[in-house]
Amino acid sequence: MLTAELTPLKATPCKGDTTMTPKTDLANSTTMVVGASRGLGRGIAIAFAEAGAPVIAVARSETALNDLAREVSGIHPEVADAGDPSVAGSLIDRYDPHTLVLVAGATPLHRPIQHHTWETFSTNWHTDVRIAFHWVREALLKPLRPSSRVVVISSGAALGPGSPLSGGYAGAKATQRFIATYAQEEASRAGLEITFTALYPRGPTPLTGLGRPAVEAHAARAGQTEEEYLTRLRTPLTPEIVGAAVVELLQTDPASVAPGYVLNSAGLKPLEPPAGPPADRVQTERPVAARAAAPTGGRSRFRGRGCA
Repeated sequence: MLTAELTPLKATPCKGDTTMTPKTDLANSTTMVVGASRGLGRGIAIAFAEAGAPVIAVARSETALNDLAREVSGIHPEVADAGDPSVAGSLIDRYDPHTLVLVAGATPLHRPIQHHTWETFSTNWHTDVRIAFHWVREALLKPLRPSSRVVVISSGAALGPGSPLSGGYAGAKATQRFIATYAQEEASRAGLEITFTALYPRGPTPLTGLGRPAVEAHAARAGQTEEEYLTRLRTPLTPEIVGAAVVELLQTDPASVAPGYVLNSAGLKPLEPPAGPPADRVQTERPVAARAAAPTGGRSRFRGRGCA
């Protein structure tokens, strides 16, 4: 099994402290992992359960979830389609999680753009983006309790030039980053005390169902064997490495957490924040203190005309 040492997490300084200090006791808070039946999601669910957190594992595969629950104590399987608009609100209401980790998504079809149809090209827009949207929206609408955490697992592909073999995957994962950023802004404006963080695993993940086809396709395109292709790259990421990193992140005081982190086999590195809002936005947006007081107590805080 591949392993790696996780470097100490660092983020934007907070009150003179430049490191993130572990604080949260996971044993007393429910963690919901959406997309927990395989790959990185499975590794994250196992890591939280082994850290003592009660885990709600959400996925469509009943067999895979039951196997996971038998293998690791503290995991409760919840068979559901994370892309169904009604599922997010229903499960958040039922379990009231303190931590929500969104990993679910589709495996892109690896082929050059001219061999895609629009349906295959846009697969990750209709799964990964859709899932992130519905769950983040419901986290704001409920809203989750103060001090809750939401982690959106995006991809390192969102931060680079994309991939000529993965269709709309990189663009979809970049949109997940925007969703997490927008959600944090809305949570802050409403004083909800929910922390949204995006995570960008960077590097090959040949031990997962998502990563293995990518390695095969890129190796074939380069005229190499899979072993030759992997030797050119950094140490592969494993579900165990990702799981340990997410647990470390969630055990940290939210006040010192960066909006996003790049994750490779060496650990987590804070992502540089994006540029500030355009000048016209700064001038036209009202400060929070200037807004009329919004009703509190449940979903009505955010719901308005046209909202489901």
